[in-house]
Amino acid sequence: MAEQQEEKKAKVKIPSRAKSFRKSEEARIRHKSRRNMIFTMEKKLRAAVEAKDETLAKDLLNKQYSVLDKAVKGGTFKKNKADRKKSRLAQLMKSLKAPEAKAE
Repeated sequence: MAEQQEEKKAKVKIPSRAKSFRKSEEARIRHKSRRNMIFTMEKKLRAAVEAKDETLAKDLLNKQYSVLDKAVKGGTFKKNKADRKKSRLAQLMKSLKAPEAKAE
């Protein structure tokens, strides 16, 4: 009889634990989606810079800044990581203009 009571106790699920697991799983999926979107946009931006398409690159850079800021706000990235990414993308944009200056 004591064994049956112990088995019952073991089977009881803690609601807060289940909710915590559910929420963390939702956040993981949301963050993964946002990270993939950021990575894809970054690849498009790099391709635009390689193709020397300045107007497309500027447009993509502005969108990338916006998405990175939203990722920080939503907790996907920490602020310094987003700032570092933005800085490196800005350097990439500078390199788009740099060869023209050297050619003169």
